[in-house]
Amino acid sequence: MPATSTVPAATSTAQTFEVRPFPGSVGAEIIGLDLSRPVNDADFRRIHRAHLDHHVVVFRNQRITCEQQIAFSRRFGVLQIHVLKQFLLANHPEILIVSNIIENGQSIGLGDAGKFWHSDLSYKELPSLGSMLHAQELPCEGGDTLFADMHKAWDQLPEHLRKAVDGRRAAHSYTARYSETKFEGNWRPTLTPEQLAQVAEVVHPIVRTHPENGRKALFVSEGFTTRIVGLPTDESRDLLAQLYAHSVRAHNIYRHQWQPHDLVFWDNRSLIHLAAGCPSHLRRKLFRTTIQGDAPF
Repeated sequence: MPATSTVPAATSTAQTFEVRPFPGSVGAEIIGLDLSRPVNDADFRRIHRAHLDHHVVVFRNQRITCEQQIAFSRRFGVLQIHVLKQFLLANHPEILIVSNIIENGQSIGLGDAGKFWHSDLSYKELPSLGSMLHAQELPCEGGDTLFADMHKAWDQLPEHLRKAVDGRRAAHSYTARYSETKFEGNWRPTLTPEQLAQVAEVVHPIVRTHPENGRKALFVSEGFTTRIVGLPTDESRDLLAQLYAHSVRAHNIYRHQWQPHDLVFWDNRSLIHLAAGCPSHLRRKLFRTTIQGDAPF
C-alpha cells in the first residue's frame, strides 16, 4: 500500500465489484464499482492491488464530479500540478484538461498531450506514481490510448542491451520534443521563463526498481529522454533508439478504446503510454489528475 494517505480511513459500506483482466499481459477493468460513493479501506486495498498487478485499470461508467476524482486520486498520494497552468481546470488546479476543443479561438486544454511515448512527469525529480484520466467528451472515431509494459521490456531485453545500460543514467526534459507537431495543429503555448524553471532537466536511472512490487523496469521514453549520461552523442542516440523500439513491441501493449465515462488509472512506474490521436474536427475532452511518486532508484 502507499506509504502515506492524505485522507482519513474510509468507513463506508463495502461495494460489490469485479476485477476482470484484459487478454494479454497488461490491464484490467473494474466492473460494478461506483466512485461517486466513498470507497472503504478493504475495497481500496483491492483496487490498489489490481493497479500493481495489472499496471492499468479501467473503471467503467464513472459519473463522478471533478471533486470526486480529486478526492479519489488523493487516496494514493500527493497530487502534482502541471506546468501548463493555462490548461488547468478553473478552481481545481489538480486537474489538467486534455482536449482538442477550441473555444473563442483559444484551446481549452492540452490538445496534443501524449503525442510521443512517455511516462508522465519523468522530467521531474519526483516523477508521477500514476495518472487518472476521466472521459468527459469522446470522439466517434479515434482517440485511443496505448500502454506499453516496461517491466516486460526489461525482462525481455537482450543481454547485449542489458550490459550496455547496466548502471547508466539518462537525462529527461519536458522540452525534449515539446514543439514538434504530430497531430493536426499545434496546441503548445510558448513556455514562460518561470515555467521553464519548473521543468529543468533531471537525470534518472535507465533501469528503475518499482518501489512497491520490487520489479525492474526500463525508464526511458522517446517523449522525454534526451541522452544517456556519459556516452558520446551518436552512441547515446543509437542505444536509446534500440531501447525505444524494444519497449513498444506489439505483444507488450494494451490499446484502450475509450467508452463513455471511463476513468483510466495507470502506473507510470510500470508503463509508458501514447495518444493515438483523433480527427481534429471531432471533440475530445478528458480530465487528468497526476499522483506524485518517489525518486527513481
